Amino acid sequence: MYSTFQLAKKYLRYYLTAANGRGHGIHSPFVFDFIIHVLRDTNKYDCYSTIEKLRDKLLTDHLMIEVKDFGAGSAVIDGKTRVIKDIARSSLKNKKFARLLFRIVKYYKPKTILELGTSFGITSSYLAMGNPLSTVFTLEGSGNISAIAQDNFNHLGLNNIELVEGDFNQTLSGLLQKINYVDMAFVDGNHQKGATLRYFRLLSEKIIPSSILIFDDIHWSKEMEGAWSLIKGHPSVKLSIDLFFMGLVFFSYDFRTTQHFIIRY
Repeated sequence: MYSTFQLAKKYLRYYLTAANGRGHGIHSPFVFDFIIHVLRDTNKYDCYSTIEKLRDKLLTDHLMIEVKDFGAGSAVIDGKTRVIKDIARSSLKNKKFARLLFRIVKYYKPKTILELGTSFGITSSYLAMGNPLSTVFTLEGSGNISAIAQDNFNHLGLNNIELVEGDFNQTLSGLLQKINYVDMAFVDGNHQKGATLRYFRLLSEKIIPSSILIFDDIHWSKEMEGAWSLIKGHPSVKLSIDLFFMGLVFFSYDFRTTQHFIIRY
């Protein structure tokens, strides 16, 4: 992965060169609509405080658990025995982007949602609350982390989440065989180029024109930047939005030409 200094340099370059995050100068009606109604939605939804109270609890939990990591590993923590608060601090998506995922679901109303990388279920909860009529399938490799996530879902009363435990390389293919299509997917598990491209390939076999695929940490490493470049350049992708810490791809036939946007957020 890139060092903190390297990431800071990349972020500064992104911030100075990205398109205005308020929609000025954006000529795509779809992207302008996304900026106004999703990216810049400043409403304080009730679930924000509810979920963040749960995050705060995790960030102060000193319990140690055994963790099985199938991915690229943690950039912060080494070893199999970890403290819950340390895992939470390093692996949970920050509230700015977790809330953005909620608003994406709320606005576009996907019904079948996949999440690769449950962690303790904070992001899963935002996805599930975005559209209570949806089904969120969330995949987590570690059994002990899965158990805590399920407890959190139960605490929040979320009945539209199905948690799948195990190595993504085994569980994703099996899950995709059971569903007709993927309306939306959030990929935040294995930060390796080969794995990310494999997930994209498997997911792309289940997309429809309205599908949205979202990839986390697209500038986390040279590998992830390479994966993002190949994903947004795939012939099926008609539109991409780079928010630096997250990348979105769209497939709608309504986009007459392929467009790629880097937007400040």
